[in-house]
Amino acid sequence: MHTDLVAALDIGGTKIAGALVDGGGRILLRAQRPTPAHEDGESVMRTVEDVLGRLTVSPLWEHAMAVGIGSAGPVDASAGTVSPVNVPGWRDFPLVERVHRAVGGRPVTLVGDGVAMTAAEHWQGAARGHDNALCLVVSTGVGGGLVLDGRLHPGPTGNAGHIGHISVDLDGDPCPCGSRGCVERIASGPNIARRALEQGWRPGPDGDATAAAVAAAARAGDPVAVASFRRAAQALAAGIAATATLVEIDIAVVGGGVAGAGDVLFTPLRRALREYATLSFAQRLQVAPALTGTDAGLVGAAAATALGGRPGEAAAYVV
Repeated sequence: MHTDLVAALDIGGTKIAGALVDGGGRILLRAQRPTPAHEDGESVMRTVEDVLGRLTVSPLWEHAMAVGIGSAGPVDASAGTVSPVNVPGWRDFPLVERVHRAVGGRPVTLVGDGVAMTAAEHWQGAARGHDNALCLVVSTGVGGGLVLDGRLHPGPTGNAGHIGHISVDLDGDPCPCGSRGCVERIASGPNIARRALEQGWRPGPDGDATAAAVAAAARAGDPVAVASFRRAAQALAAGIAATATLVEIDIAVVGGGVAGAGDVLFTPLRRALREYATLSFAQRLQVAPALTGTDAGLVGAAAATALGGRPGEAAAYVV
């Protein structure tokens, strides 16, 4: 008999995933739909409700005591609203209130997707045993979260560690967030692919023009593809080094779809980090791939919910 399950939602610019998660972090049931990121806000919400509906029809649903949401940011965990840069139809969208209604009044906790991934990696992944860590999600966007002094540190609104919108190129391309030269504008999957295409890389016969296809071309030695990943790695290294200088982290854990490129990303990332993290207390900084994989957002949303929003452990809006 399964008791005290948590329903988890992982909301990003590419997919909206849901799961029922037990106290050991095991996913017992899952559902997923593509995010209609370029449609209006209500269309996105209907997709969230569809994912939740696929969970509620299960006999396990009666054991779901609460709902945890890890959403692309920025989020306002204190108000229960979300304004994801890569979902323009949601601006100050009252996601917690809407989910609260959709799940029959169960308590709902909101954290940013980077914080969710960080909770998962600190609980079960590569940051386990590290008291000071930065965890990054490099995918459609670039998010992040912090562990400081052994505790999840999301900040007052749930956005601390949001490395994707640190500017690392002061005269760089405009970012949808309103700034310029952000890490996300350089290192996210769509921007890796965009840059490769602009520089002359062309997809194969299958027409795949994603960052994964660019990674495959880089592994095969395509110089334009290699250069696009090198540039992404440089931007990530600059952001990681700045964070390490500010708060003295000892490990940076990198997950998300782009991290699936493996050495194509991590080799130039570690090389660039040696050039940027030069102060004595930052030189020992480790970089590691995330271990919780594509389930990090779901497991982390459940973990943050289990913490119950206690100050210093999980900044969350709970109803």
